[in-house]
Amino acid sequence: MSIYEFKAETIKGNEQSLSDYEGKVLLIVNTASKCGFTPQLKGLQELYEKYSTDGLEILGFPCNQFMNQEPGNEEEIEAFCERNYGVNFPMFAKINVNGKDAHPLFSYLTKELPGMLGSEGVKWNFTKFLVDRNGMPVKRFSPNTNPQDIEEPIKQLLSEQPASI
Repeated sequence: MSIYEFKAETIKGNEQSLSDYEGKVLLIVNTASKCGFTPQLKGLQELYEKYSTDGLEILGFPCNQFMNQEPGNEEEIEAFCERNYGVNFPMFAKINVNGKDAHPLFSYLTKELPGMLGSEGVKWNFTKFLVDRNGMPVKRFSPNTNPQDIEEPIKQLLSEQPASI
């Protein structure tokens, strides 16, 4: 199994197969507009601008499960991210990352890359999952991890070629 088996709704309301990102290095992040970590959007955008031509995609998944820090609708979220942080990496519709209504992608990611003490739940906004060019989750980063601190692992994965099909 890989992340390519999942689909998600884009922030514009279109269904997107994650297989469309096959061969790319992915950084999947649950985001929120009203969180103390929201300024990380700037760092994520900087990584995207620096490495997107090398095969990096950053996928943002807004989530309102942590103290209602993402109260807006998709149009408001998209406008906020673009206006305040210049975000132009792919953003998706608001989802749940925990519980019985968690998006299947996040259920998969948290099972494959458990957090502290083996916890499968996402603890807070801006938890980040790094996925290799073969669609396999390789590392989980806490909300406290600044995007710049993920640059070296990203560069390492970008230097590796995807496995042949």
